Amino acid sequence: MNENKNSNEEMRGVVVVGIDGSASAAAALRWSAAEAQLRGSRLLVVHAWTPVYTDVLLGGGFSPSRANGSEMHNAAEELLVRATAGLDGDGVEIECRAVEGNAPEVLIAAAAEGDLLVVGSRGHGGFTGLLLGSVSQQCVRRADCPVVIVHAPKPAATSPEPGEAAPMQRRAAA
Repeated sequence: MNENKNSNEEMRGVVVVGIDGSASAAAALRWSAAEAQLRGSRLLVVHAWTPVYTDVLLGGGFSPSRANGSEMHNAAEELLVRATAGLDGDGVEIECRAVEGNAPEVLIAAAAEGDLLVVGSRGHGGFTGLLLGSVSQQCVRRADCPVVIVHAPKPAATSPEPGEAAPMQRRAAA
């Protein structure tokens, strides 16, 4: 008889998804929940955060506030709760983690315990014309497991639904 020494969790696998509150992260979360359900895997939802040093931003000296850090950690946990509320992952075990640190490093570390890492194509970075953000690029280059990049859905167009006729456009008479 072949004995498997792996725990049930290891046999089921883990799908890791990084979120940041962006539209592409929301799409990545929905995709990863569906994938975890198909695989019978656990879903690990990770949000990385870094403290904001308001003293430096306001022209003061460098003095990170732990109160600021705990407020940010609480905000990160609230983001996770809001993002996963009503998530359609019937039967999927969902674990959420708010982790202080640089997003690529946090996600790559979390992916070390996963079978698949899912990220949105772009977060809240300032270069909106890029197809991939810096976090997703670093995850693809450095993660030891497969990485899926999910794009945000395009804004609803005014095109007709399938099966509907397109509205006629009128031209002004010459």
